[in-house]
This record gives sequence, structure tokens and C-alpha cells, in this order.
Amino acid sequence: MSTENLPQSTEQQQLRKPRVAVVFGGRSSEHGISVVTAGAVLRAIDRTKYDVLPIGITQDGRWALTADEPERMAIVDRRQPNVEQLAESHEGGVILPVDPGSREVVYSEPGSVPKALGEVDVVFPVLHGPYGEDGTLQGLLELSGVPYVGAGVLASAVGQDKEYMKRVFTSFGLPVGPYVVIRPREWEQDEAAARRRVVDFAEEHGWPLFVKPARAGSSIGITKVDDLSGLDEAIAAARVHDPKVLVEALLRGREIECGVLEFEDGPRASVPAEIPPVQSHAYYDFEAKYIDSTPGIVPAPLTPGQTAEVRRLAVEAFEAASCEGLVRADFFLTEDGEFVINEINTMPGFTPISMYPKMWEATGVPYPELVDRLIRAALRRPTGLR
Repeated sequence: MSTENLPQSTEQQQLRKPRVAVVFGGRSSEHGISVVTAGAVLRAIDRTKYDVLPIGITQDGRWALTADEPERMAIVDRRQPNVEQLAESHEGGVILPVDPGSREVVYSEPGSVPKALGEVDVVFPVLHGPYGEDGTLQGLLELSGVPYVGAGVLASAVGQDKEYMKRVFTSFGLPVGPYVVIRPREWEQDEAAARRRVVDFAEEHGWPLFVKPARAGSSIGITKVDDLSGLDEAIAAARVHDPKVLVEALLRGREIECGVLEFEDGPRASVPAEIPPVQSHAYYDFEAKYIDSTPGIVPAPLTPGQTAEVRRLAVEAFEAASCEGLVRADFFLTEDGEFVINEINTMPGFTPISMYPKMWEATGVPYPELVDRLIRAALRRPTGLR
């Protein structure tokens, strides 16, 4: 009789290494970048300390068992990877536990007996955008009783929805820039009235405007609009990714980013970085970030006072949104010397060229240690109300 699927004894469980399920891909338009991020994380996890189980979510939502081959999770010839390329089967699916008393993960394939993959001690979700970074996956893991890296349900939802993120920041006294929101029903029922609100906003704050999906990231679906003639096309481009649209005024100044990481004694901020103007792009868009790999300046050339201030504001933003684990906070340093927070990312880009790990490396926490700290923080933290 095979003992492969029998429960482990308490002694065996104590002796084994913690198992980390790296979950990546997903249904959002940031699927490919999530795969790239997963490759970097898989490469960095210390295999002498942790067992690893890579789980990819396809673009149609299937949870697939994937190869543990980080070298295949990279952008090649400007093409992004996807989970289907890495899946061990195009039909089988991974099933998380539904009983909080069990952390056993099962793999099921049509016509075959389900196979136990063993217990998972912590999930490292490296999904970006809706259906992964927005609290939906976090809620599933809470129901399953499985600890996970990063923000909880509320903070993930707030961090994904740029409108409510700004509302939370405003309520805590953090400075935000001017914006207006076009809700789905407003646009669908009366385009003219919704457009008029944006035009009124532009008359007050000036052109150009930035039109973006309210609940997306990686600079996907964003358009810089110089005048009224490009407005409808920009709204349509944003609505491809999200029916709710955010319109922001241009803030003239420097783009500054700061990383926040949860330590044993609470959150700390990294040295900040600056995103310099991109000569070949209208702004710091998806192509500039991930395809052309526009480098940031780390550390940012700021005065000691400015550096201290942006680090303070980054931690305040982390606390205001009830974040856990990690956050990248993005700011504008305006021409009058004031910091304005643009947004936070509760699961920021984690690729080898991403600013979050670069900022922490410059602060004295190299990439493998950064990944290890995030896993240990998740293992310390219980699921449920906390």
C-alpha cells in the first residue's frame, strides 16, 4: 500500500521545511508581468529553507500545476510569458483546501484519481491587478486558513481601487492630487454629462490630463490627453481594462518612489528612488517600465530633509490603508517642494528590474533576503481578524 497520500505525523511535520506556494499569472491584463515576477521570486527563494510549489492561474482562471523553471518566465523578444506555456497539463487543476483545519493541496485531472500535493504552509501571491491583488485571492486564502504574503483583504481592495485609495489617504491627512471619477453607470447612461464633468475639471486644472483604469496597474490602459479631441478615445482605452475610469490632473514635478517593508518591529521605509523623464515615451508607461527597462535613480537625489519626509509619508500611507508585508508608495515632488502621494501598490513589480527590490537592495536588504523576510512575516501572521 502506498503511503504517499497518508497524513504526516506531528514529528514529520516538524522536521520538514515550510512549503511555499508561489501563485502567479491570473486573469488580469497584468498576467505576463506576474509570470515574470514569479520567475524572479522562484529564483530567489532559499531552497535549503523552503520547499516550493509553483501554481499558475491561466488567463481563463484555471489553477494549473506548473514547472519550477524560472528561466522560462521572462520577456523574450518583447513578448511576455504566460501560464499556459508553463502548465504541466492543459486540463488538470490545483484545488486549495476549503477546510481551515487542513492545508492539503490536491491536483485533479479528468479521468484520474486526485493526487495530494502535500500541505502548504504559506502562499506567496505575486498576482498583479484584479482577481489577485485586489482582495479576492486574499479572501479565498482567509477562508482556507492559509497564511499569505502581503496585504489582507481590505488593504488589497483599497490599494487596487485608486478612487478609494485617494479617499482613505485624504481622510488621514495625506496630500493627494486633483482627480475626478467616471463611474460605469454614469458613462453608460449619459456620456455627454460624464464628458462635461471631465471638461469642467480640465478647465479648472488645465490640460493635459491622465485617463486611466481605476483598478489596474503596471501603467496599462493609461493615456495622456492633451485636449478634448483625444478624451473619448482615452476613456474607451481605459474602459477596456476597467469600466470605472479615473481622470487625474497633471502634477508638474519629479516622480519619487519609496518601498515599505514589514519588519519584526513594524514597517520601515527604504531609501527612495526617482523615475527620471523618459525621452522616448510620453510618460513612464508599460513599455518604458518593462520592455525598454528605463532605469530609475537609486537613491533619489534628494536633500536629507526630503528623504526623511518621503520615507515618513510612505510609512503613513502603509498604515493608513492597513497594509501588511510590503508596499511601494509613489509620489510627486512638486515644483513648490511638496510631496503628493499618487498611489500605493500592495504587490509592486518584483521583477529583477523593478524599483521595489532595487530600493531595498540600496537600503541593505538584497533580493533573496527581501523574499525571505516577506515569507517569514507571513508565517508569523495568523489568518482571520488581526
